[in-house]
Amino acid sequence: MTMIKVLLVDDEELVRAGLRAVLEAQDGITVVGEAGDGADVPAMVRSTEPDVVLMDVRMPGVDGLTATRSLVAGGGPGGGPAPKVLVVTTFENDDYVYEALRAGADGFLLKRTRPAEIVQAVRTVVAGESLLFPAAIRQLAGGRADRAAAEAMVRAALTAREAEVLRLMARGLSNAEIGEQLYLGVQTVKTHVSSVLGKLGARDRTQAVIAAYESGFVDARG
Repeated sequence: MTMIKVLLVDDEELVRAGLRAVLEAQDGITVVGEAGDGADVPAMVRSTEPDVVLMDVRMPGVDGLTATRSLVAGGGPGGGPAPKVLVVTTFENDDYVYEALRAGADGFLLKRTRPAEIVQAVRTVVAGESLLFPAAIRQLAGGRADRAAAEAMVRAALTAREAEVLRLMARGLSNAEIGEQLYLGVQTVKTHVSSVLGKLGARDRTQAVIAAYESGFVDARG
């Protein structure tokens, strides 16, 4: 079994201790480090090479938004891809969360999330899926029309099938669930998802879904 390595970033020691206890009780997951300030993230990532960073979005020093932007832009150790980032927040309608998702975070968790769901979230993003909460994304995206996103969507010229796939992505469906909806194999769905990301210039599913809402391609009002 491949071990999933997690870095915890939160200014509250008690929160880090709770997350460590939850994660290290699971087979195949280990916490490789902790940081209390976003300023420490680059060095910690270089030294511990985590697969996932659980990043508190609000910290008194360098906040999670700034740290996420820096991490995504800088990539991983040795020039590889940056680790997955799950931002952790108290409130699901936090503007910082939305900006972190736009910056490249792979999803977010509420601090009241149940332990089993935290573990599943870590496994989900490591498997290459984004952790999306459609209702929360719709709420956060509401009223944020973005001309650049609209122009990118027009330039993308998605095929009818790619448009269907993007709409289902915006509902938070996994590749397997999209395949069931459209009667397609998972590998075919992955091909369509990759094409959508490429045409939109999106780093991942989360950014593609945000672009879909901000451009008006998917109605943020639900």
